[in-house]
Amino acid sequence: MNKLEQLKSMTTVVADTGDIRSIAQYQPQDATTNPSLLLKAAQDDHFRPFLDQALEQAQSNTRDSDAQRITRAADQFAVLMGAEIAKLVPGVVSTEVDARLSFSTPETVNKALNLVEAYDRLGLGTDRILIKIAATWEGIQAAKILEAQGIHCNLTLLFGFGQAQACADAGVFLISPFVGRILDWYKQNTNIEIIDPLDDPGVQSVTRIFNYYKTHGYRTVVMGASFRNQGQIEALAGCDRLTISPDLLAALQDDSGALTRKLDAASAVSDAPKQSPFEASFRYDLNADAMATDKLSDGIRRFIADQEKLEQLIKSC
Repeated sequence: MNKLEQLKSMTTVVADTGDIRSIAQYQPQDATTNPSLLLKAAQDDHFRPFLDQALEQAQSNTRDSDAQRITRAADQFAVLMGAEIAKLVPGVVSTEVDARLSFSTPETVNKALNLVEAYDRLGLGTDRILIKIAATWEGIQAAKILEAQGIHCNLTLLFGFGQAQACADAGVFLISPFVGRILDWYKQNTNIEIIDPLDDPGVQSVTRIFNYYKTHGYRTVVMGASFRNQGQIEALAGCDRLTISPDLLAALQDDSGALTRKLDAASAVSDAPKQSPFEASFRYDLNADAMATDKLSDGIRRFIADQEKLEQLIKSC
């Protein structure tokens, strides 16, 4: 077996792309998208019919303002792309809530319910989708509300251990800790040199979270994300799920070497006590972690920028 096949035997592989052709090629279990990936898809002529359909549906609501129609079209484009991807994967598709709502619990809940309703109109129930939300305090509380209604969530832009603790305590279905962006921060702000992938701070972060969850019996799924190289992926073999870009899926598929399991729920050990964070302690711990604070803020800004670019593209159609 090549390394991709070996990885699939111990970890659920998720495609980190909005490119339907790549998903068809690598046959992952699940798929996940975000505003950046959707913007890239919207600029591809192959997916233009989805964009046109989204805009047509949004314009049919004459009660909306122009700005509301553009936002609605962007949401509908995300749902149409997600529904098309769902035809190619047997599992779930993650669709992201507008990052501009990251600091409003009620608005995040409302947007999530709208996305669920839009999927339902296309024949996809909550068993096939995950609502993707930034792991701010407000986002985590929104996810807690949604999970209580049977709507599963994927908490993204997760960089700090405190974020992971709060997500598990809230009963979130899945988290997406960002491996590569953690490494990016350390490379930019320290003199770190990585000799072994196991010394990578992003790998260590996911490993710590995985061991904490398994030691304390949390059911929240850990899905490592945002990989910069193949070594990071191999160092997390055995994690619940890993979401991987097409270029790294190709590299794994072309590698016939042996892949060793690195994470195992049965032998997981954590020295961190089980905690139920309160808002004040969550914000204090996040503020104390410069890397997590910087990357969470940066990630939200980037997703907002790409969301606005997507809306500008739709407006120009």
